[in-house]
Amino acid sequence: MRFRAPQSPRLSGGRLAGLVAIALALPIAIAYACSGEALPEIGTELYHPGVYGDRPTVEDLQSLGKKIFFDKSLSASGLQSCASCHDPKSAFGPPNALSIQPGGPGMDRLGFRSTPSLTYLHAPIAFTEHFYEAEPSGAGGDDEGPTGGRTWDGRVNTGHDQALMPLLDPNEMGNADHRALLDKLMKTAYAGEFKALLSAPGENVFDDLRASIAWVTVALEAYEGAPAEFHSFTSKYDAYLKDEVDLSPTELRGLALFNDMKKGNCASCHTSSHKNPGSHLPIFTDFGFVALAVPRNAQIPMNRNPEFFDLGLCGPLRSDLSTHPEYCGAFRTPSLRNVARKKSFFHNGAMHSLREVVEFYATRETNPQKWYGRDAAGKPRRYDDLPERYWDNVNADAPFKPLKNGKPRLNAREIEDIVAFLGTLSDGYTKYVPPPPVAASAAALAAR
Repeated sequence: MRFRAPQSPRLSGGRLAGLVAIALALPIAIAYACSGEALPEIGTELYHPGVYGDRPTVEDLQSLGKKIFFDKSLSASGLQSCASCHDPKSAFGPPNALSIQPGGPGMDRLGFRSTPSLTYLHAPIAFTEHFYEAEPSGAGGDDEGPTGGRTWDGRVNTGHDQALMPLLDPNEMGNADHRALLDKLMKTAYAGEFKALLSAPGENVFDDLRASIAWVTVALEAYEGAPAEFHSFTSKYDAYLKDEVDLSPTELRGLALFNDMKKGNCASCHTSSHKNPGSHLPIFTDFGFVALAVPRNAQIPMNRNPEFFDLGLCGPLRSDLSTHPEYCGAFRTPSLRNVARKKSFFHNGAMHSLREVVEFYATRETNPQKWYGRDAAGKPRRYDDLPERYWDNVNADAPFKPLKNGKPRLNAREIEDIVAFLGTLSDGYTKYVPPPPVAASAAALAAR
């Protein structure tokens, strides 16, 4: 079973209901009403503060958010910042090949999910169980199933809600509660800037626990929405789509295989082209969820318990869909932009090279013993990180589905071609520099 979603991003603005609107131009709506209820000590539901006068600006919040993002003093250990796991040099993903990044007060705790890149997370739709993509005629399409949201299981919708999670997670930055985080914030070198920027006239924002923590997460969301750093669209493939550079023969073969529904079929979930003329450049995800039966990762401590399974949409980190067995094993489809810079892959970090990933897609069914090993009787195991009662959920389309002769749909050279194409999706392509408009105009005049 495959759940699919929209092939082009949708940007939206928002306002803080019941208070003064933030005109931030943030890519995701900030749209929650204030309530008089006490702020939960651990959780993601936040009070959202108002804005006083014409402050703060987008630039103010992005500057403050960047300071918070790189500040190790905000962790229980004093050794870990957001950037420790989301390294700018690694497309804001892990800086190493570890399957799971360590954290906690002693930097010795491990969760059970890998750290995703933060690039190109500026436009997911809010999570919905039933997404209907409009047809070109304007008519509603088929139900594409669960779509949207953030994290591997889509359990939060906004960047500010997501930002609070690692700050409080005992396996990550490990703050015991919001008060512990605020105490650290008030001791930072930028505490004065935070206070001056976000306090109402005659008041001190640090006197309001809920407002202070909310502003931390809103500032992080603002920074993580900065286009130049997080979604610059400066890859070789972007230059190719703009007719500014040619792809190599190997890269072109890889692109064709990537799009071919009978070969790689990658574009069925990782859209590679403009949907309509003049539309946004592709983000290479449909925001949907899919069960891939990725092999169990023995490096994850939780997996030493044979009864433990990470089932994505239906738990254990989200519980609202636990009564939907048809969702079990499905995880969010990530963007493939900057994927060549990653050193671990999938929700459990089970693989460590891009070639290995593509080969898994091609040979999961034809050579299962390579991926799942053998049981005590010497027979190849199958889907060892998913209980058998959920095996019908596993995606069986191409390239997983073998050819009629039983062979994989991709051979060794074709796998290498797709890997070469994926390398064109990394930002920062500098070999081609388009001529400045003045120089172009001078050349045009000279040609007359």
